[in-house]
Parts: sequence; structure tokens; C-alpha cells
Amino acid sequence: MVKLPHWPVPYNTHPADESLLRMAELLGRMGSPHKSLPPVVHVAGTNGKGSVIAFMRYILQAAGYRVHSYTSPHLARYNERIRLAGNEIDDDELMVAIEAARLAAGDMGLTFFEGTTAAALYAFANAEADILLLETGMGGRLDATNIISNPLATVITPISYDHMEYLGPTLTEIAWQKAGIMKAGAPCIIAPQEGEVLSVLLNNAAYEGVATFTYGVDWKCAEAGDGFIFIDEEGETDFPAPSLHGHHQIINAALAVATLQCLPGFSFTYGNIIEGLKNTRWPARLQRITNGAIARSLPHKWEIWMDGAHNPAGAKVLADSIDMWGDVKVILINGRTKGRDIQGFLQPFIGKVHNILAVAVQSEPKSEDPDEIVSVAKQLGFDQASAFKNISEAVVYCCSNQEKDEKLVILLTGSLYLFVDVLQQKM
Repeated sequence: MVKLPHWPVPYNTHPADESLLRMAELLGRMGSPHKSLPPVVHVAGTNGKGSVIAFMRYILQAAGYRVHSYTSPHLARYNERIRLAGNEIDDDELMVAIEAARLAAGDMGLTFFEGTTAAALYAFANAEADILLLETGMGGRLDATNIISNPLATVITPISYDHMEYLGPTLTEIAWQKAGIMKAGAPCIIAPQEGEVLSVLLNNAAYEGVATFTYGVDWKCAEAGDGFIFIDEEGETDFPAPSLHGHHQIINAALAVATLQCLPGFSFTYGNIIEGLKNTRWPARLQRITNGAIARSLPHKWEIWMDGAHNPAGAKVLADSIDMWGDVKVILINGRTKGRDIQGFLQPFIGKVHNILAVAVQSEPKSEDPDEIVSVAKQLGFDQASAFKNISEAVVYCCSNQEKDEKLVILLTGSLYLFVDVLQQKM
């Protein structure tokens, strides 16, 4: 499997001319594969995009549909991002697609995401499927995936602060960028949003002539017993708890159900939806780690969990989910990309975690200095905060300083690449 394609070479700056002109030119040179795709559901937002796509993919597959999907980032190998009719793209198919884009690009100055998105669209156009679930990379309006001009539907997951250096410093500016995926003739399904964000989305929809299916207006959901209730104009429907853990996954599962109900030409039974929700897999999203050297090294009553939350909104959702473990001591291991909002991320965990252990993310070239994380943690009042070179050192410290016969949860979060570190660490 391919860890990273051989082209384009990733770099950390964006071209000065933020536009879709490069994508249009490149795809034109490639024979316009973006015009030969199956129906597209285009998904933007800050948090939950991958989970919503995963729920939709499993429900669609349960109903017998062939599903392409495009998500990012990957965990261990690039192939994870591109699924052709449900299966990860194989190395040979990926090579063909990347080479088609590389040869067409010539000396064009492209970002890594532009080049690889063009390759993905080429692969999707050359493999049969009934539908394509397409995730934006970062924004929406100027995102490389927004070259798609006629989606079947668009989806906006919860919007919060992230990538402000590219999308703008305010929620309204970020929302305006995300709203750019809306297209006339395609319904937009909207998740719960802050008031100012919702206003931007609805105003953009009105301006573009887009019909909306909005949380709190057209649909709602609520936790109930071991599952949740989905509510729309047709009444209430009970569903079992989805396979992905956390309160936020109820919203993501309900958003997937709401979206699929808005797709013309597709049909599902209640059983299809239940099967999809119960079987959905999406690694490193509040997932218990049970395999590998680190998990095996823990005392019997301890558990280790991983979640890819990396911004303040994701941290708040994750902190709220700590209640699912009941009265258990929780130790937070935090590793993250350099330059992110450490204070905003750690704040929701005040009073919820016993200790913060900061680590360098071995799989992240731009990893934050653990000492910087500790410094911010202590400013916030976390008296027990320590820095370590890697996850293994942090876990060894836990084993040496905590009672082994008490129930304890170690929670790793701050970057999806921590999941790769867990898989690769030796104890």
C-alpha cells in the first residue's frame, strides 16, 4: 500500500491566486473526468465529515448500491482516501491515476491536494459505481473538490474554528467558504449550527436558489435509551445506537439518514439503515484500541481509546463524551500539529481528566513541541502535566505512577496521526 503518492510533492504554502482555475485547466487536459462521474454527494464542514460519509457509505452498501468515496486525511496509507465501489484503490490503479494527472499537469504549479484530487476524479470516472461521496479537503468555495458543478446533494456538517489562516478568522467567514459547495438544483442538508453560521448558510442558499433541509427546522434527532429518535415531517423513527461511539455520532448518524432521504432515485428500507448504522467502521474516531503492543502492555482494568479530534470544537464534543465511561479516572495523552490552538483544545477537559501527558507525534512532520503543550496546560490549571518523546514513554509513565488495580482510561487525541504512532510503537 502507498504511504504517499510519488506526485505531487507536498509543500506547506498555497498559491497566491486562490481559485479553481488550475483544477479546471488540469482536468480539461485529462479529458474532463469530473464530467463523467456517478451522482455526487458533496460534503463540507469542520467536524464529522468523514463519519457522516462512513455512515452513508455503509447504509448505501446495505441497500445494494456501489459506492465511491473520497475522504482525507489518511491514517497509514494514501489508498484509504480513495474507495472504488467500496474497496480501497489498489496500488496499480492509484499509479495509473496519479500518472494521468502528472503527465497532464506538465509544469503547472499545483498543490498536493489539487493534483491528487484530479487523480482521484480520474479513478472515479473510470470505475463503475452508483454514487460518489465526496469530502472537501479544507474549505468549500475554493476547495479543489468544488470543481463539481452539478452535485446530487450537498451536506454541511457542524462548522467551527479551524484553518483560519486560509478560511478567515471569524465563524461567518468560515461559514461563507463552506457554503460555496451549494449548487442550485441540489438540496443542501444542514447539521446543527451556531446561530450566526446558520444565518450565513441560509442566506447563501437563498441567494443561490438552493432548497435546504435544516436541523431544527426540517429534521431533528434525540438520544433515547440505547439509540436515537429521528424526527421529520413524516413523524418519529427509532434507530439503534450507531456503531461509532460518542454523543456526537448520534448527530452524524442522523445527518446521514437525513441526507439519504433527500436523494432522488435512491431508496432504502428501515432494515438497510439499521444494518448500515450498526456495521459502520471509521478508525480513530473514539475507538477503543485492543490490539498492538501498547494495548497488550496495559493492566487488566485499564483501557486505551483514540479520537482524532484536533480543534476546540472537536475537543468539546470529545470531552462531553467522557461521561460514557462513568466514574473512571481519565488520563489524556495529547499530541498535535504545530500552530494549532492548544489552549482552546485543552480547555474543555478542565475538571474531566486527571492528568495530561504531552507527546510528539512521530508520524507528523510538523508536530508540536510537547513542552509547549505542557506549558499551556499548566497555565490552564492542569497541575499534573508532563512531556514525553512518544506514546510509549507516556504509557510507561502511566504504568509506573497509577494504581494498576483501579479502572482507568487513557485517551489519546489531538491528531489522527497518533493512531499511526500507536500501531508502530514498540513496548
